[in-house]
Amino acid sequence: MTDSHSASYAAAGVDVTAGYEAVRRIKPMVESTYIPGVMCSLGSFGGMFAPDLCGMKKPVLVSGTDGVGTKLKIAFLMDKHDTVGIDCVAMCVNDIICGGAKPLFFLDYIACGKNDPARIADIVSGITEGCRQAGCALVGGETAEMPGFSPVDEYDLAGFSVGMVDEEKIIDGSTMEEGDILIGLGSNGVHSNGFSLVRKVLDVNREVLSTYSAELGCTIGEELLKPTRIYVKAVQTLLEGGIAVRAISHITGGGLYENVPRMMKQGLTAKIQVSSVPVPPIFSLIAAQGGIPERDMYNTFNMGVGMVIAIPKDQVGTAINLLTMNGERAYVIGTVVPGDDGVVLA
Repeated sequence: MTDSHSASYAAAGVDVTAGYEAVRRIKPMVESTYIPGVMCSLGSFGGMFAPDLCGMKKPVLVSGTDGVGTKLKIAFLMDKHDTVGIDCVAMCVNDIICGGAKPLFFLDYIACGKNDPARIADIVSGITEGCRQAGCALVGGETAEMPGFSPVDEYDLAGFSVGMVDEEKIIDGSTMEEGDILIGLGSNGVHSNGFSLVRKVLDVNREVLSTYSAELGCTIGEELLKPTRIYVKAVQTLLEGGIAVRAISHITGGGLYENVPRMMKQGLTAKIQVSSVPVPPIFSLIAAQGGIPERDMYNTFNMGVGMVIAIPKDQVGTAINLLTMNGERAYVIGTVVPGDDGVVLA
């Protein structure tokens, strides 16, 4: 352990010894995510990873970066920090898997007003859980103590991930055909998008978050902090099971209206039957309390669909079985039809 310390820096609000204590606490958690290919240890200047290129003709790196957004405000009010790390990983790796790439490693960035080692350890516990769910390694990160810039009891959290896919196996919608079927994977609720609207509509404070809802079966705070579902292994199950996945869309901010068109081939439209997916009660609560039109709800939230996958019609039964066996709630939600609308909700 380093003997580095600075009374002058501490007087300015930055306690480097707190950083060392945070590293001591998170080291076993970080190492629990290591997979073959990791070539570094916690504390290295750069995270090193040697990918297995065996059997690949032309490996392509696919990267993704994102944060948790204002959902963090819920974590602050509830003083619960062990799930938002899952959200951070999910927002990155779910994007990567849309291209057919397997996530390899992840790095995090935590910016806080005051380094509280116990709280940092809680945050990282969620990050490492997300990495384990995605099958990738946490190879590095940064905790920045920023007094005078961030409030002492708040932080921001962001991440970055890299995955890899053989060029000939990239999923980009180019093989999509009229008549393909759209499968929706159930979400865990709000996930990590639309929280500025959620907080405004529900007038979020500690009292509201601690209110039990019989409709939800938990407190409002517990519902809102449910982490984003990670779909990496579900998609890998389809690919390994021989399913010809045509295209994938991760349903994040902008909902079905904004994200589904991103996966569509020119000249084709996704026709989605919204009634085919049970809408989690939290969305009904938000819509009713805020008087939000249905169109705006589907253009802001996932509304129960965390991912949309296009596959050939003759493989639907096999795909649904594979997804169900993998623990996913999978629904046939629509078809691919001619048109240039991108998506039509019926």
